[in-house]
Amino acid sequence: MSNTPHTLSEEFPGQAETIHKLKVTDPHFAQLLKDYDDVNDQVHLAETNVRPMHQFEEEKLRKRRLQIKDAIAKALSG
Repeated sequence: MSNTPHTLSEEFPGQAETIHKLKVTDPHFAQLLKDYDDVNDQVHLAETNVRPMHQFEEEKLRKRRLQIKDAIAKALSG
C-alpha cells in the first residue's frame, strides 16, 4: 500500500471489487482511476514539499481531485 493519503482504497472502503470490475470493463472508468492517481500524487508531492508549487496551483489540483472523485463515486453508485 502507498503512503500517499487519499488513495482510492481509503476513499471508497469496501468497494475494491467493484472498482476492479469497472476498471477492467469500462475504459472511461479506468481513465478516471488513472487521472485520480496522477492528480493525487501531484497533490501529495506538493503538500510534502517534495515538489513545492504555488498555493493557487495546489488548490486547483485539489479541486480537480475532488471532481474526479465525484465522478468515480457516481460511477460506483450507478
